[in-house]
Amino acid sequence: MFWKHKAVQKYMEDLNKEYQTLDQCLQHISANQGDQRSLNQRHAELAPFAAIYQEIQEAEQAIEELESMCKSLNEQNEKQLQELALEEKQTIGQKINMLYSKLFQNLVPKEKYDKNDVILEVTSGRTTGGDICQQFTREIFDMYQNYSGYKHWKFELLNYTPADYGGLHHAAARISGDNVYKHLKYEGGIHRVQRIPEVGLSSRMQRIHTGTMSVIVLPQPDEVDVKVDPKDLRIDTFRAKGAGGQHVNTTDSAVRLVHVPTGLIVECQQERSQIKNKEIALRVLRARLYQQIIEKDKCQQQSARKLQVGTRAQSERIRTYNFTQDRVTDHRIAYEVRDIKKFLCGEKCLDQLIQRLLQSADEEAIIEFLDENLKSTKC
Repeated sequence: MFWKHKAVQKYMEDLNKEYQTLDQCLQHISANQGDQRSLNQRHAELAPFAAIYQEIQEAEQAIEELESMCKSLNEQNEKQLQELALEEKQTIGQKINMLYSKLFQNLVPKEKYDKNDVILEVTSGRTTGGDICQQFTREIFDMYQNYSGYKHWKFELLNYTPADYGGLHHAAARISGDNVYKHLKYEGGIHRVQRIPEVGLSSRMQRIHTGTMSVIVLPQPDEVDVKVDPKDLRIDTFRAKGAGGQHVNTTDSAVRLVHVPTGLIVECQQERSQIKNKEIALRVLRARLYQQIIEKDKCQQQSARKLQVGTRAQSERIRTYNFTQDRVTDHRIAYEVRDIKKFLCGEKCLDQLIQRLLQSADEEAIIEFLDENLKSTKC
């Protein structure tokens, strides 16, 4: 079990000892006003941890006593008492799990971007099969739109470039609400599909095709977080492509922004108005620049970190959707889900996987934090 990890036990023991020492100091040692304030502050910080740790110790002691009692209850007439003891042990075990969960929530290093809104972009990959990637891209984009509704988030379409046979080349949306980035930050990466196409030219072959699409999740910054100097921008206008009537193809409403210092390029042709397209493109550009700042920050913080989940680049394959076997596999945590159609609805099944990813990343972050703590105490 995770909490039996040596580093977890050692860290909790050290925190509890520090709290007990501070408790004694505050009762018996007179200190100047500055030292007193400092000791009181640290004592208050440790109090919740110490209280939970004390509860855990008492609960584990109770389980040991119940186990000892169960071993002595071998007579047939004491069977009922033994069953009651086992039920009590199970109840206490559940309480311990709850206490550790509460403890870890306080220990997990918080990411300052978790509460941010996001810009989510999907882009179709390439395959020799033809249309499979575009169809899959549309299904994944629809899945995240449905998930936004499931979580009561606002889903604002920024860009949408359709493909043949109901597929999708590229799309972007702004998703806003409570802790959006926290829930979607591990969705970025390469999503792979394996299926026999139902529509398009490749459907005639009636064999399994493999294709990919990419998801990019960009935390949406406030304007104060990322300022773009107009002098650093090159703005091009061009005629929009795709469906939309005569207006789309006869006016230069589409906008391309080039951020000269970084070379980042953003295009938008979603709106009929050039001004609105420029606003949307600028918003996406800010998000991409913000992502660069975050990645640089993470690299500095996690230079020695090798997490399965938390540090994977958004260019790595993270998940496979095998339609012929009706299975979704997340490669980072070896998690499998049956019933792809239900998963692509973007509701409970997707949310359960996301919660597992968050739990796994939290556990890795805690272990790394505690291992680093052990190393520092040895030095």
